Amino acid sequence: MAAVALDLITEFGQPVIILDVTPGEYDPETSQNGPDTVVERTAQGILLDFTGYEFQTNSLIQFGDKKLKIAAQGLGSAPGLLSKVAAQGRTWSIIPPVKEINPAGTPILYELQVRS
Repeated sequence: MAAVALDLITEFGQPVIILDVTPGEYDPETSQNGPDTVVERTAQGILLDFTGYEFQTNSLIQFGDKKLKIAAQGLGSAPGLLSKVAAQGRTWSIIPPVKEINPAGTPILYELQVRS
């Protein structure tokens, strides 16, 4: 099932870059945070519009938000809430929750609500 999901997303989707951001540590001597660490991961995803029904039933969706479905195979772990996603020439923030599709205990797909 995971292979089929990845094949479909690869065929109809696009590469997306997940930017995992780890905030820098606080330095009490300077009273500032150190630089953030950013790790890039490439995944296959499909960027979709929300339907009218989804707008009616979910008050957290704003105009311009998108639904991003990412194949889990080869990703290692789910995108975090501090992560950003680069797709279609824009950088998107992740709006909680991150939905994990795992019918047999193995993640197949992550579904995200993203906002630029």
